[in-house]
Amino acid sequence: MDPREALDQIASEVRGCTRCNLHHSRKCSVPGEGPANARILFIGEGPGVNENEQGRPFVGAAGKLLENLLAKAGLRRDEVFICNVVKCRPPGNRDPLPEEMAACGKYLDRQIEAIDPEVIVTLGRFSMGKFLPGARISAIHGQAKVVDGRLVVAMFHPAAALHQPALKPALEQDFANLPRHLMLVSTTVPQTQNTPVGPIHTYHELVHDEPPAEDADPQQLNLF
Repeated sequence: MDPREALDQIASEVRGCTRCNLHHSRKCSVPGEGPANARILFIGEGPGVNENEQGRPFVGAAGKLLENLLAKAGLRRDEVFICNVVKCRPPGNRDPLPEEMAACGKYLDRQIEAIDPEVIVTLGRFSMGKFLPGARISAIHGQAKVVDGRLVVAMFHPAAALHQPALKPALEQDFANLPRHLMLVSTTVPQTQNTPVGPIHTYHELVHDEPPAEDADPQQLNLF
């Protein structure tokens, strides 16, 4: 099965999924969208009210901000793959529960395997936690880290920047650095998929052999 067929199969399964209680209240599940050969995979937290209506990720105000951020980085939405850690809207936009993330986890793992992205960008602390458990997003946002042979970049969720404007400059800067990550990824990250690379390193350590400056500690909102 080629990557596009694999993604279509996953999407079909997600649309009929009953693995957790979120299917009882959903209108549309949101498998994700984008090209099967995307170099960057963006992973948000969960669908909101607009996504639940349309069955597409990031179509509300946060989606418009995401598209603007991509444009400033010289990227288009149709060049990247966008999905979430949970594929159905948690009622009232509450945080996704551990059992809900676990139920969707295999779908996300299969999407990553099919796309085989060079860079994974996590948007918000729940998607960050899948790759960097125990990390604080305020301390590591924007830093590219090697996790199982891939570059993973944790960023604030666009919805958090909408509700807490002080986060927006950091988010804009983190997006502005994406082209550089892509340009140098082939020389800093082993290309063999799922090959363990030992300790997690920051991109600064890999390229400059020095630690990054300490980040400020703004409050990350539990929004998606």
